[in-house]
Amino acid sequence: MPSVHLASYLREFAGGSGVVSVEGATVAQVLSALRAIHPGVVDRILDESGAVRQHVNVFVNEVHMREVGGLGARVGEGDRVYILPAVSGGASDALR
Repeated sequence: MPSVHLASYLREFAGGSGVVSVEGATVAQVLSALRAIHPGVVDRILDESGAVRQHVNVFVNEVHMREVGGLGARVGEGDRVYILPAVSGGASDALR
């Protein structure tokens, strides 16, 4: 069974859990199963059209899902799906 590892900002929507085990053979199926038990988590991962929000990264083990098929990326028994916020920004004048 795959495990979903949640960034700290998502844990409040999963009853405080940092790791949730769910069934699913693709990222989409894993997120669907996660939505069934913790809908607030998935509402913060996917937008209204069902796409992963711009500032959210989803990894299957150590590989970003977009490199292995997006929401259709295969997830196997014992795999880990990581949901992490994107880190972005540029150099600040204060740092120069």
